[in-house]
Amino acid sequence: MSQITPDPVDQYCQDLHVPVDPLLEEIGREGRGAGLPLVHPISARLLRALTLSIGATRILEIGTAIGYSALWMATAMRDGHLITLEADADRAATARANVERAGIGDRISIVVGDATRYLHKISGPFDLIFQDSNKQLYEAMLDRLVDLLRPGGVLVSDNILWSGEVVEGYVTPPRRDAKDTEALRAYNKRLTADPRLLTTFVPVGDGLAICVKLP
Repeated sequence: MSQITPDPVDQYCQDLHVPVDPLLEEIGREGRGAGLPLVHPISARLLRALTLSIGATRILEIGTAIGYSALWMATAMRDGHLITLEADADRAATARANVERAGIGDRISIVVGDATRYLHKISGPFDLIFQDSNKQLYEAMLDRLVDLLRPGGVLVSDNILWSGEVVEGYVTPPRRDAKDTEALRAYNKRLTADPRLLTTFVPVGDGLAICVKLP
């Protein structure tokens, strides 16, 4: 269920959606059953819609996990390539297996390692970038990610509402790491103040920040 939307409303929206691909549904169930931090299904659908709407052919993802969100985006591309960075080697191995299950191994490259180091070795421009990694590193990576975006490209950041804990006093007692919460608050303020970006915060899933790079 969504951490932000009331459960009945969230379930109603999910019930309206026709499954896109049985494999995506299966991988989602497997990941959530294992307690992995997967993007919310409705957020995944929004990523897919953005991929289609901007005609993305080059996508960068920070935080692969088991490949769930990468598959939602890559299977929506008519032509192109997605690069995804994952710090955990075991998760990356599972992601590779899932990509092979989907039959699109030629469309996704999975890189294992510290994203803050690899970002400087990657060449842009990208049409779409999805940030879903270490929350305390979101702000540190921002300048490089904006540099890698083409004008009109879209940066999407997940978990920016952090189960509501970014709102001071809303969740009592807090359940999330206080350092992560403070990092997300600072990141959200940074996005709204950045003159290079037009930012919209969307309260779906655990909250998405959608930023368009201005010309």
